[in-house]
Amino acid sequence: MKLISIKAHGFKSFADKIEISVDDKITGIVGPNGSGKSNVVDAIRWVLGESSLKEIRGGEKLADCIFNGSSSRGACSRAWVSLTFDNTDHYLASDYNEIEIKREVYKTGENEYYINNTKVRKKDITDLFLDSGTNANSFSIISQGRISEILKGKPSDRRAIIEEAASVLKYKKRKEETSKKLVSTMDNVDKVTLVINELEGNVEPLRKQAEDAKKYLDLKSELEGIEISLIASDIKTINDHIKVTKKDLHL
Repeated sequence: MKLISIKAHGFKSFADKIEISVDDKITGIVGPNGSGKSNVVDAIRWVLGESSLKEIRGGEKLADCIFNGSSSRGACSRAWVSLTFDNTDHYLASDYNEIEIKREVYKTGENEYYINNTKVRKKDITDLFLDSGTNANSFSIISQGRISEILKGKPSDRRAIIEEAASVLKYKKRKEETSKKLVSTMDNVDKVTLVINELEGNVEPLRKQAEDAKKYLDLKSELEGIEISLIASDIKTINDHIKVTKKDLHL
């Protein structure tokens, strides 16, 4: 995998579209102070998912990354940066031999990511480059003063460098994500257990109510049978009385 081109338009000082081709040799970007050299590095970090505007000197909000105009140029309505990589060795976990990632931001602050012109999540780009040595916070992109920060850093900071170089950062991140999911799952299990315990506590009272209801239905059925028998007996008695009365009248 290797970077083959950098493109940007409307990002910070790049009012016009720029395209920087990167060949197999060393590529240097030179120019006077204020010409935008550092903005190229900021653009690379930004498209790779950098979320801290402070790290890319981008102002207070995301829309501040858009070229805001000058005395001779109007402001841009959006900004985008794209990086194109040769992936014929499939170093990145993708079937594509060439991969273009793109990030775009609008004046509204809406932020979008793309991989080969397909809209994706920021996480998709982060996961694609995780452990590749090429991501927004990797040590392959070293800004001014970063070396001294590393040398003066804590042992844990230096360990992070070693982990990235040893290609274990990806697995460490996945372990952290899995641990979070496990904690969430255990919380759900606890909630389900409480519901089960509550339901089990209601089983016996419900069983008693069911038994009482069955007894009631049995007694009600028995009572209805008795009432029917009594009515039938009354009807027979009345019929017999009528027959006797009719017989007496004929006499």
